[in-house]
Amino acid sequence: MIDLATTPDARAVSVPHDGNSANNSQLQIPAETDPTLVTPRKPASPPSRRPTMTDVAKAAGVSQSTVSMALNNVSSARLSDATRAKVLSAAVELGYRLPRREGSVDEALPADAAGPRRNLIGYLVDEISTSPHPVVSVDGARDAAWEHGCVLSVFVTRSNADQEAAAIAALRAHPQLLGVIYSTIFTRAAQVPAALHEVPTVLLNCHDDSGRFPTIVPGEVGGGHAATDHLIGAGHTRIGFINGEPWMEAAKDRLKGYRRALATADLPFDPALVRDGDWMNSGGFDGTMALMALARPPSAIFCANDLMAIGALEALAQLGKKVPEDVSLIGYDDQEISRHTHPPLTTMVLPNYEMGRAAVELLLAEGAGVETTSRAAGHRRALTKIDCPLVERETVRRR
Repeated sequence: MIDLATTPDARAVSVPHDGNSANNSQLQIPAETDPTLVTPRKPASPPSRRPTMTDVAKAAGVSQSTVSMALNNVSSARLSDATRAKVLSAAVELGYRLPRREGSVDEALPADAAGPRRNLIGYLVDEISTSPHPVVSVDGARDAAWEHGCVLSVFVTRSNADQEAAAIAALRAHPQLLGVIYSTIFTRAAQVPAALHEVPTVLLNCHDDSGRFPTIVPGEVGGGHAATDHLIGAGHTRIGFINGEPWMEAAKDRLKGYRRALATADLPFDPALVRDGDWMNSGGFDGTMALMALARPPSAIFCANDLMAIGALEALAQLGKKVPEDVSLIGYDDQEISRHTHPPLTTMVLPNYEMGRAAVELLLAEGAGVETTSRAAGHRRALTKIDCPLVERETVRRR
């Protein structure tokens, strides 16, 4: 089981008043953090919506996981005082409201007439060790669950049907089970086990053909469109695209977004400017070498993930091309390494943390009986796409 406790040894810093009393709570700054490092600045233009942890990560120039560890004062995290202070300053500047659990677990959720209060959320995922993304979704789900007086129990099944069935059976036997989040490491169609058909269930990063379950996925088409549009806005009209494995939904949707952005700007689609990669550094390197060997090479390259963008940086350096002076470059995913390239990589955020939070919020609505009539009537459930925002760093230059 995963739970989270508030550390009492903390100081309070007031969040700037934004006219919304719901956002006027306090951030807890760890006592060991030097308060002189926390220097909130007045934001140039406060966001019209409630700021998210993704917004804080963008402003502080760190990962979503780092923000979560800093704001939740995770003592085991090896974060410097300067990093913690930078995160806290960004949070204060944006008016971010740190979720704080109010009341005990027993007070947080209603009890069934015939049993104990339900406060356990099961989280099933097929894999977490081969990619950094699913762990961040777990972080988001854990934080949201705790905020609402629940705890998260995570089961990694590795696509083993027997392990999955055993995990579901254990969860269903628990008298405090509120519901289940069923997730996958990469976005794909999933066949939801029949044992979950009578349990409040939310699909995370996957979907089923029946539309029976509420579903959370990243807005990949919009992300591909936004990345390409950013390059177009910088004056680039010949833009290369190095994609991932073409059979994957993420690759298909990011390509679709790339093509839509070109069409919106009345720019022709040139198949010669598209290369299929494998999400790895070498795929970005090879794709870039091929693109730059064209008679009319691109002035900008959009890579469908950050690892391939790093390979593109290496290829351009080998060719004697400077980024962004000669060629602009943009990645996707906002992995930790993207902050440490030379120059730092402009990229798109894959909003894993916000997706995890959204899944819990949908599940709580399911557990409270919201929209249960639509399931009984066989109606299709809500499909929620979480935006993939742009993080501007130093690899894109206006022509």
